[in-house]
Amino acid sequence: MKIALVTGGSRGIGKAVSLKLASDGLHVIVNYRSNDVEAVKTLEIIKENGGSGELLKFDVANRSEVRTVIDGWKAANPEKFIEVLVNNAGIRKDNLLMSMDDSEWDSVINTNLNSFYSVTSSVIKEMMYNKSGRIVNIASLSGIKGLPGQTNYSASKAGMIGATKALAQEVGRRGMTVNVVAPGFIHTEMIEGINESDFRKLIPLGRFGKPEEVANVVSFLVSDSASYITGEVISVNGGLYT
Repeated sequence: MKIALVTGGSRGIGKAVSLKLASDGLHVIVNYRSNDVEAVKTLEIIKENGGSGELLKFDVANRSEVRTVIDGWKAANPEKFIEVLVNNAGIRKDNLLMSMDDSEWDSVINTNLNSFYSVTSSVIKEMMYNKSGRIVNIASLSGIKGLPGQTNYSASKAGMIGATKALAQEVGRRGMTVNVVAPGFIHTEMIEGINESDFRKLIPLGRFGKPEEVANVVSFLVSDSASYITGEVISVNGGLYT
C-alpha cells in the first residue's frame, strides 16, 4: 500500500484530498497544525469508509518541527517510505502592500512557500532511492495571474510553481513526477469574506468550485495514469484566467 502525506490535510481542500486518496487505496498521513477535533473527524471518516490513515501533527511553517516529526515517523517505520506528497497547507493574510506589515508577509511566505522546501526535503531522498514518487503542490490562481491585496499570497504561490518546474527536472530520471494544481475560487474557509456574487459573474462556468473537484485532479496526478505528466500546472478554476 502506497503512503501519502497530505499537509493541511484535515480541512478544506486538504481534507477532500485526504479522503479521496484514502478511497483510492492509499494509506494517508493527515498532517495538521492545531485543530485536533477536525483532524480526528477526518481520520474517522477515512476509517468509516474502509480506508487507512493516521494523524501527524506539526506546523509546516516551523522547519525544525517538520524535520523532527517526519524523522520520528521514519524511525518508527523503517520499512516504509512516503511515496506521495501533497503540499497543501496554506494561509491568506490579505492586505495592500503599502499597508502590509512584516508579519503578514513573513507568515504567508513561511507557511505557503518555505513549507514546500521543509516538507519536500524531508521526504525526497527516500523517493529518489526507491525511484518512485509523486509530488503535487497546491498553488492558486493568484500565483498565476496575481490578485490585488495578495502580493504575499501571490508571491508564495508563484514561487511554488517555479520550484515545481525546477524540481520536476531534477528528479525526473528517478521515476518521479512533480506537478501543481492551481485552484480558483473553491468553497472552503480560505475564501471567507469574499463576495461570491461579485466573482461568480467573472467565472465562465458561473460558480465556485468544490474541494472534491480539486481532489479528483490530485488523485489523477498521483496515479499511474499520470506517469508521463510532470512539471505541469493544472488549473481548476471554472475558466477564470483573466
